Amino acid sequence: MTSSRVPIGAALLAGVLLSSTPGTAQLQPQPQPPQTQTMSPGRPLGVAGDQAFTPISSNVRVYGGIVSAESCVYDPSRKLILAVNRGAPPDRVANDGFISLINPDGTVHTARWIGLESKDPVLNQPFGSAIHRGHLYVADSVGGTADGAKRSAIVRVFDLATGGVMATLPVPDSPWLNDIAVASDGTIFGSQTGAADGSVPMRIYRIGPNGTSSILAEGAPLSRPNGVEIDPQGNIVVLNLSDDAVMTFSPAGTLLRTERAAQAGNDGLVILADGTKYISSVVNGGVSRIRPGRPAELVATGIPNAASMCYDPDDDQLVIPMNANNGLAFIKLSRGRKR
Repeated sequence: MTSSRVPIGAALLAGVLLSSTPGTAQLQPQPQPPQTQTMSPGRPLGVAGDQAFTPISSNVRVYGGIVSAESCVYDPSRKLILAVNRGAPPDRVANDGFISLINPDGTVHTARWIGLESKDPVLNQPFGSAIHRGHLYVADSVGGTADGAKRSAIVRVFDLATGGVMATLPVPDSPWLNDIAVASDGTIFGSQTGAADGSVPMRIYRIGPNGTSSILAEGAPLSRPNGVEIDPQGNIVVLNLSDDAVMTFSPAGTLLRTERAAQAGNDGLVILADGTKYISSVVNGGVSRIRPGRPAELVATGIPNAASMCYDPDDDQLVIPMNANNGLAFIKLSRGRKR
């Protein structure tokens, strides 16, 4: 990563197609006092003139707009992929994170939707993300900056329609959360990957609908816990970074079962409605599939830095941020489009 902000336009590659045709329930966590800054969400790609904005024509395809993306989540209402970009490390450039809107074919819709300018609601070092009842949840942190400020975990909650900040939920005992998932009642579950030497505990946090955090699980069998997701029964599934374990915990924190991925070093987790799990290894580059009652099998290999992936049900595809490789990988699970 570089130590300065790179203009997003420099990372975009545009190509012109040779074609003649242009082609709800209330949020339960209590919000903090309203933000004083004015929200300015980014617009879709185009040119801003003195009098008017000219959107990019439909026969142009633009790829890129990804800077150290750690996670993604699919917005079914707009049929867009929200890519959560960490940007530069906060000890080099504070509040450099942003969220891009990506079309299902990988082209850029909005290069910077949240995080357009420093006056906007900031993302300091965003990691995991989830959508629940019209809101976008992002695991972020404050501090860890060049001034030596202590790093502390927070979960930012945005209005999915406008990008406005709805709530900022602190997790006082955690320096940072890696991945998050949101249960049907609005409870957030987040992984604290911790440190191999034990200096930072390995934990799964529970953040209740009232914003109060507690520890769901700590220590073994957690071993650098990373990916977190809710299964169809409402249980919490957790991946370990240090081994191949795929652990299912009850909402009370009881370990119900442990499955094994085809590779170790896992990060991304998608669970389909039928219980099938897809698991991406950020260390070894493969994607495991675990069908209910069956052993794991590899369905893709060699994906560098395969981070916290998401599922696009409209196109039946996995979308995998490639972290330091500044890109997204797409895996079709079936031939043809479901649209």
